[in-house]
Amino acid sequence: MSDNAGAKFTYFLAGLGIGAAIGLLFAPRSGRETREMLLERAEEGKDYLTRKTQDLRTRADEYVEKGKETLGRQKESLTAAIEAGRQAYEEKRRT
Repeated sequence: MSDNAGAKFTYFLAGLGIGAAIGLLFAPRSGRETREMLLERAEEGKDYLTRKTQDLRTRADEYVEKGKETLGRQKESLTAAIEAGRQAYEEKRRT
């Protein structure tokens, strides 16, 4: 379901961009002003996507670290449980 929502959001953004571009092309400005504005908007969009990508990468790294920590704790717990089981087995075997 999240893939479907992501696709819908992507189509929404694409439609928004196309609509904005068409609106700018029919705006009452000279060609040079329109091109300059389009270039500025494209640069702003590029900067926005770069920031969002860095934010997502940072969050993904944080989740990976949390996962590693959780896995390490689970591994320690499992190791301790196995060791306790071995000790209990050895004690039971001796008696």
